[in-house]
Amino acid sequence: MKKMKHILVTNDDGYESEALHILVDALRKIAKVSVVAPATEKSACGHSLTLSHPLHFVSVDDDFYKLEDGTPSDCIYLALHSMFENEKPDLVVSGINKGSNMGEDITYSGTAAGAMEAVLQGVPAIAISQVMDFSQPLPSFELAAETITKVVQKVLAGDFPLPEREFININVPHSVKEAELKVTYAGYRCYGNDAHLHRNPRGMEYYWLGLHPLDFRARVGQEILSDFEAIEQGYVSLTPIQLDMSAYKSMKTLENWL
Repeated sequence: MKKMKHILVTNDDGYESEALHILVDALRKIAKVSVVAPATEKSACGHSLTLSHPLHFVSVDDDFYKLEDGTPSDCIYLALHSMFENEKPDLVVSGINKGSNMGEDITYSGTAAGAMEAVLQGVPAIAISQVMDFSQPLPSFELAAETITKVVQKVLAGDFPLPEREFININVPHSVKEAELKVTYAGYRCYGNDAHLHRNPRGMEYYWLGLHPLDFRARVGQEILSDFEAIEQGYVSLTPIQLDMSAYKSMKTLENWL
């Protein structure tokens, strides 16, 4: 009898996220699924591990756990070294994130970090995010669920298409029911200042960080679309992400500078 494939799922929006449960329901139709997700939202936590206090799993349902005060990286790291000591899962899926993770935003993303931690531990991984218009109600996540199902089925039917320490980063366009998949590169994100100054009733100042507008520009010399451009044109963006951030082209420049 053929053994059922096993997928480990996490996210950064927390274990109660509607998008997480839609993802789990979709994947459980094609594989065994275990979930370890943060107990609270950990958006923009990056690839952080918790070293300052102990962590513990809390069972929420069958094969479904929340990690108290844990990050997505904590979830994957601890799950792989406690629940999967004898046999690693076939795949890790992180998402469905409520909001895009494109360009340099990937470095902030807890969703991407869950996939990063997986490939560091030798497990293939996919991060998936739904581009949002936060002035509108939540989307159905139908296209995101269909997309991840299609991609995961292809992975489980053969080999993961990327080498070690690389993962697939998927972004799904907003308000689109059908979309072609397009391989992209990570675009050049334009940043500004979105820190809002307020005062509490006692007059104490505090800042609240907001969301930057989704602004970008193309990288010079690239013939294929960036993730931003693909989303603008109504495609689902698939970007291969590597963890090696060495700036190889600048090594000679740095040597000459020294």
